[in-house]
Amino acid sequence: MAGLSELLVSSLILIGAFFLFVGSFGLVKLSDVMRRLHAPTKSTTLGIGSLLIASMLYFALLRDAPSLHELIISVFLFLTAPIAAHMISKAHILRNRALQQQLPAPPGEEGWATLDPHGVDEARPTEPAQPPR
Repeated sequence: MAGLSELLVSSLILIGAFFLFVGSFGLVKLSDVMRRLHAPTKSTTLGIGSLLIASMLYFALLRDAPSLHELIISVFLFLTAPIAAHMISKAHILRNRALQQQLPAPPGEEGWATLDPHGVDEARPTEPAQPPR
């Protein structure tokens, strides 16, 4: 049983290392920000997830000391990685005017939520500051 558990943990570590390598390679080699976002958010998240599962199995099966730390790390990672990627992509679109011109028209009358609905150069009305109560 220990041999099979070691084989399973080793396989998960190798799978995680492969996906981490692919994600790091894509981060270095892909041409622009939007393409580079896919490598660390998809591949490395999968690689880290595989390593965390391997760690959980190692401690649960081979050390008889189950741990929930890896599960908490996984939840945090799976919650924060997509949000960070979304914010990076929104910042890239806001900073790149040529890319803004290439965006297709959204359906309906609403504009892109990422872009300022009043126009980038249009001044927004500001509300007067309320005195503290």
